[in-house]
Amino acid sequence: MCMRARSLTTMSNKLAVVALGSLLWLSAGVAHSGSALAEEVNLYSSRQPFLMKPLLSAFTAETGVKVNMVYLKKGMLERLKTEGRNSPADLILAADIGNLHNHDAAGLLQPVASTVLAHNIPAQYRHPKGHWFGLTVRARVLYASKTRVKAGEISRYEDLAAPGLKGRVCIRSGKHVYNISLLASIIVADGVDGATNWAKGVKANLARKPQGNDRAQVKAVYQGECDVAVGNTYYMGKMATNEKDPVQKKWAQSVNIIFPNQADRGAHVNISGAAVTKSAKNKANAVRLIEYLSGDAAQKIYAERNFEYPVKSGVALHPLVASWGTFKADGAYLSKIAQERTRASKLMDQVLFNN
Repeated sequence: MCMRARSLTTMSNKLAVVALGSLLWLSAGVAHSGSALAEEVNLYSSRQPFLMKPLLSAFTAETGVKVNMVYLKKGMLERLKTEGRNSPADLILAADIGNLHNHDAAGLLQPVASTVLAHNIPAQYRHPKGHWFGLTVRARVLYASKTRVKAGEISRYEDLAAPGLKGRVCIRSGKHVYNISLLASIIVADGVDGATNWAKGVKANLARKPQGNDRAQVKAVYQGECDVAVGNTYYMGKMATNEKDPVQKKWAQSVNIIFPNQADRGAHVNISGAAVTKSAKNKANAVRLIEYLSGDAAQKIYAERNFEYPVKSGVALHPLVASWGTFKADGAYLSKIAQERTRASKLMDQVLFNN
């Protein structure tokens, strides 16, 4: 009886969460009906409204399809799991291959076949069976002090583990999704032993315990706490143009961007991307929206507003991004890198990277 009562209570709690999710969705402006509305599509997005609003407004203006977006900074995976087949979400937008991979591994996505997406998005930036699609690219680069790092002193990720950088490296948590993906790419390139030695070497060279976000690493270089840091390219654009907090411009001016491994495999790149949910009631419109976001007009908006690299070739870069110069990207398929993320996470724990 006790076990039965506990089971009923657990079931009631889950139903309450799903009901609450539906009410929250309704309050966000989503109209429910007995059948899917052809002129609508429902989106869960971890990408911020300031970036998505002009993109979604342009899509609606061109197609007449209304986009009902719910912004979820955190908890998207858990919410979709709880909602299950009753989820109103037709598609998701998320940053980093790790987040897209986790949704796929949880069985929450469905395959999409689209000649438009196959044409617009290089194969290395989309799932081989169409479970997710990259929409923007960002490189994980080295930010080196203009005054304390000599020209040519650092040119590869592997250099971060060199004895000459002892006490000179800053990086955010080794367990952050960005760094897990970076380490997974090193596993693909150098094998598990090579990646293990790299993680141990970088830890030995840290100027401080891993902490803060990518901007905080550049701030630490500016303040002289370390000489080289690891971060995503678009943060340089955000700092260099920050009018609300102008001191960030000084942080950006204090470092050079180094695109690593240009003489061999190329710099590790990651994506923000989209996927159609398994529960989608408006699949056709969901695919239509992803296709639009991969096209010239939307790719230009992405580039101009968030300092990201367009995934589609031939789209102009933001002038500031273009000023950083061209670079060679790692050619490894992100789907292959994603498969090594669990191993990479365990490796970070094994070497006690954050301790």
